[in-house]
Amino acid sequence: MTITRRAVALGLAATVLQALLLIAFAWPAVNLAPRDLPIAVAGPQATQVTQQLQQRSPDAFAFTTVADADAARTALTDNEVYGAIVTGAGAPQVLVASAASPAVAGQLTALAQQLAGAPAAPVQDVVATDPDDPRGAGFGSMVLPLVMSGIAAGVLLTLLIPGPGARLTGLATFGIVGGLLSTLIFHTWLSIVPGSFLELAAVAALAAFTVSATIVGLAAALGRPGLALGALTMLLIGNPFSAATSAPELLPQPWGALGQLVPPGAAASLLRSVAYFNGAGALAPFTVLLAWSTAAIALLAFAALRSRRAGALTREPAAVPA
Repeated sequence: MTITRRAVALGLAATVLQALLLIAFAWPAVNLAPRDLPIAVAGPQATQVTQQLQQRSPDAFAFTTVADADAARTALTDNEVYGAIVTGAGAPQVLVASAASPAVAGQLTALAQQLAGAPAAPVQDVVATDPDDPRGAGFGSMVLPLVMSGIAAGVLLTLLIPGPGARLTGLATFGIVGGLLSTLIFHTWLSIVPGSFLELAAVAALAAFTVSATIVGLAAALGRPGLALGALTMLLIGNPFSAATSAPELLPQPWGALGQLVPPGAAASLLRSVAYFNGAGALAPFTVLLAWSTAAIALLAFAALRSRRAGALTREPAAVPA
């Protein structure tokens, strides 16, 4: 292939990548809508409200009936539902947890108007976002830097550091120091995420390590194609479908659920759980991050073993013919 043809091929490949990125980022954003969104209903008119909403939007909500308003608040603080509708003698009361998703809280606030007409049903924010980040914009903006820095660390360690042991040391350094520094920025300086500094730093460290280790592990197992596979997975699936600015149930399915199985989505959910809900709902995203990290380390170990075997074979003396 001549240099000109190679340049044309690379230009076409970059164009395809551009189109994929536009689709991956824009398509979910313009298709946000409730899809089996978990909400609780309580009170004497719970059945009527459920039927009314099911008739209006058949697939929008997944209803859980609870005993009363206290049970509804408990479900919110336990990170089990995004909102609740409590019926009684007067207009239904709508409870939300904007910390779980400001986008969902806004939709449920609009729903309160539809339920009661004028005046609107009262809305209570049981678990609110940080006062310095009321719309969750700062929280959502943390995902892309996490992905990009993890990809950069993985690529640099792969290209510049020989040997899986040294690369693993670099990954651990990046995870620990990166987790502490990023938490210092978004928790202490910008103050957009509440909670324990050390707990948030541990989550950020695990997330940073997982993203970068995935890149290094895939590169160790597959070579240069592994770098591309890891980077594209994080950019085309992990970041746009992380639901950091919305909720998995607002995204087109199965992409919303799939996004929670990739490190960026799991990291956002784990940070949200630790920061606002005292760890409620943290097991699933923690397991996802741990699984990806373990798989990455296993790929590094496999590559090291393969390299040692190849080296041993090259050192074996040739057999002397009789």
